Order: sequence, then structure tokens, then C-alpha cells
Amino acid sequence: MADPWHIGMIELSARLVTATALGGLIGYEREMHQHAAGLRTNTLVCLGSSLIMLLSIYGFNAFRMEANVQTDPARLAAQVISGIGFLGAGTIMKTGVSIKGLTTAATLWVVAGIGLAIGAGFYYPAVLTCGLVLLALKILNHVEHRYLSANKPRVASMKIKEGSCTFNEICEYMTEKKIIIKTISVERSIHAEECIHHITFRIASLKHDQFSGLLRKINEADDVLSFKIDN
Repeated sequence: MADPWHIGMIELSARLVTATALGGLIGYEREMHQHAAGLRTNTLVCLGSSLIMLLSIYGFNAFRMEANVQTDPARLAAQVISGIGFLGAGTIMKTGVSIKGLTTAATLWVVAGIGLAIGAGFYYPAVLTCGLVLLALKILNHVEHRYLSANKPRVASMKIKEGSCTFNEICEYMTEKKIIIKTISVERSIHAEECIHHITFRIASLKHDQFSGLLRKINEADDVLSFKIDN
């Protein structure tokens, strides 16, 4: 009967190569969409998690038969799940009411789980999870942008010259088109001896036709220096 606490070089290599491949697949998808954690990050997370799982299971066999020694294969691997949170936290950014990077952080967490599964020899659930992750990132992204993005709060900011009536016109247009403004903040600054107003809107929701109309209205104004809206 084969020793469950021993692993051959071929099997060990197969697990590490598989972890590299699956992490690379997810990382490639992230890289193509220009996210913070891309090909290299996801590949290294999956490979490192697999290596730690291998070390946790097979790395301390020399001490397994010693008196008063108890081995726990899950203890070292469990630290990967909590430790990956520090890496994921570095990908999350908050801008106004928008929080970006949550999907990337969650992806890193799942990739670490895939690496642990491969390190433990669970090839099928690891491959299946990788496929489901790619499916979720691809399909749910389209669903979210098509059906859910219109209901998200937005933050719009613009710079206009002092004395302009454009601000009032834009507010009237937004009221006419039933664009709900939650808050408005105005800051005044002087640049090159010219007074500039920095205006920030917090909008409850913005549908596609409302967004297009608002852009047209702003483009018609000559005294708008800049305009930006968060997705």
C-alpha cells in the first residue's frame, strides 16, 4: 500500500505545474481587462499556495513518528487564506461612493484556494473552480454592466469658469431629465489669475440615455473646462 505521507517527484511537479497553469489562466483574463492583479500576481498566488499546501502535508514527515509530535496538515495551509487578505486589501480603492478592486481581491482569494486544492491533490475541483471563475468573470461582467450599472450611485465632477450660467443650466437639465442629485459641493480656486469653480455631484442613479444627454449638454457649453464621472 502506498504511503499517503509520501509524494514522488513526478506527482509533485505535476501539481506545481497545474497550479501555475490555472493561476495563469485566471491571471490572463485579469490582465486583458487591465486590473491591478494580473497574470504574474495570480500565477504566483496559485503557485505559492500549492507549494505551501505541499509543504504542509509532506514537508514534516521526518518528525511524524517522533514521540509527543502531532502533525496538522491544515495548520500551515490555513494561514494562506487569512494571509491573502493583506494582498487583496492592496487592490481595493475607494473614490467617492465608488469602491474598486473588490472583484480583484475576491479573485485572488479564490486563486489561493485553487492552489491549495491542487497542492492537496484535488485536481478536479481545482479545474472546475477555475472554469467557473472564468465563466463568472466573463458572463457576470456583461450582466452587471447591462442590467445593474444604471442603478449604481455615481460621482460626477466638473470645472467651470466663475460667472458662468452653465452650472444653473446643467442643474435645470438634470431636474428635467429626472436625474436625482443627492449632494452638490462647490470649491473655488484661482488658477492663472482666473477663478475656477470645482463642482462635485453625487447622483443617485444614471441611465444610459440620461448619461448621453448630459454629455451632449456639457459639450455644448464653452466654459466647461473639464468633466469626469465615475463608473
